Amino acid sequence: MTRHDILGTQHVDDLEPFLRSVGDVFTVFPDQDSGCISYGLRTAAGSYFVKTAATPSAAASLCQALAVHQAVKHPAIIPIVHSFTTGTGTGTGTGTGTGTGTGTGTGTGTGLAVVYPWADGEVLYHPTKTRSGGRAHPDAPMARFRRLPVPTIHKALDVLLDAHLAVEAAGLVAVDLSDGTMLYDFTTHTMRLCDLDHYRPGPFTLEADRLPGSTRYMAPEEHLRGALITPQTTVFTLGRALRLLLDAGDTEQAWRGTPAQLAVITTATGPDPADRHATVSALAAAWRTATGT
Repeated sequence: MTRHDILGTQHVDDLEPFLRSVGDVFTVFPDQDSGCISYGLRTAAGSYFVKTAATPSAAASLCQALAVHQAVKHPAIIPIVHSFTTGTGTGTGTGTGTGTGTGTGTGTGTGLAVVYPWADGEVLYHPTKTRSGGRAHPDAPMARFRRLPVPTIHKALDVLLDAHLAVEAAGLVAVDLSDGTMLYDFTTHTMRLCDLDHYRPGPFTLEADRLPGSTRYMAPEEHLRGALITPQTTVFTLGRALRLLLDAGDTEQAWRGTPAQLAVITTATGPDPADRHATVSALAAAWRTATGT
């Protein structure tokens, strides 16, 4: 096996030794609150982010992630380029793509690993099983992002909205969108999105007590069993993202935007979905008008 065979892999029994045999594992993320374990892998063919599940719920999320990436393509959404099964059971998996493709994997008694191209940058908020909070620390990625010039932040927010126009066009609603899914490169000032594992076709009825996600971003209906989750739920979450990312602090007391922009956010985050913008497209149009872009 050559050192760049990961994109042709179908199944491995033991993931980490395999990764070390095909390339250089230059970082490991073992403490994720998502229940996943991830690796940065450098091979002769390129660098990759390899993600696998450590819990049954995380495994289900990875399977959902495959469906999301099959449905949605956007330059700001980091794609899954391959997947394969792991473990000692009998498994099969297929994956295709070298930068914009998708993969699928199934197995009996096995786990699943998904492969993304490595993207430089920092997650704006990176909670783990043993640490949370810290957004306001001066060295935290979120605090540094909030100190950027307002026009630079506007560009990042426009990318966030544009990516969700593609999500809406694919018939999906955003679930668990937060600053933990936003990867920002402070060198190139590039915003990308990662870990969109819980996005799903909508509208749908919430059959649990709540959806996964950060309460700072979640709409009221995401906490209500039996509620209908619609594109207006995505509108709420995006409105909260606009509010939180265009503020100088973590307590929403230092708004850096304009009154017109704040009015758009107030509509987007209304408690009643019927009072919000009807679609992500409508929100994006209102925001761009208020921003002058």
